[in-house]
Amino acid sequence: MSEAAATAPAAVDHSAHTEVAAEHGAAHVEPTLAGLEAYQIVSIAMVVLIAVMIWKKVPGMVTGGLDAKIAAIRAQLDEAKALRAEAEALRNEYAAKIANAEKDAEAMLEGARREADGILAKAEADSTAMVARRTQMAEDKIGAAEREAIEQVRAKAASAAAAAAGKLIADKHDADADSKLADQVIAGI
Repeated sequence: MSEAAATAPAAVDHSAHTEVAAEHGAAHVEPTLAGLEAYQIVSIAMVVLIAVMIWKKVPGMVTGGLDAKIAAIRAQLDEAKALRAEAEALRNEYAAKIANAEKDAEAMLEGARREADGILAKAEADSTAMVARRTQMAEDKIGAAEREAIEQVRAKAASAAAAAAGKLIADKHDADADSKLADQVIAGI
């Protein structure tokens, strides 16, 4: 016999073993460990795994992570509500300023009309030309005042909106967002 054949394990003929067991009436025996069946070993392993997970507080870590996410989202929602309330307050303030500017314009127009009526009573001969000239001047003045008030309100609203947008962008825009935006612009080209 060669050396390799001597060291190689002998092949076992399982069919002969099964035939012998069948002749003697022996039933097939499932493997066991310390007298436990396979399903019992799996059950014990699962109980040990669950016990280790509970001992290491894995469920607590999972719920803690979820609670932190919930708190962060809640904080963002609160900040958004505060910004919305601030924007609504600014809108209401500027709406009130516009309403006051319109009232002032009405008052100025009314004053100009009264002045025109006084001049008409004083000198009827010259009144036609003078009334037209003064009415036009008052309307131009009122129009200029209205335009100036509206421009001031618009400028303040734009400034407030730009500041709020800048704050939101500064708070929410990080290096990852810059990278994504740059990638999108490059892809768009």
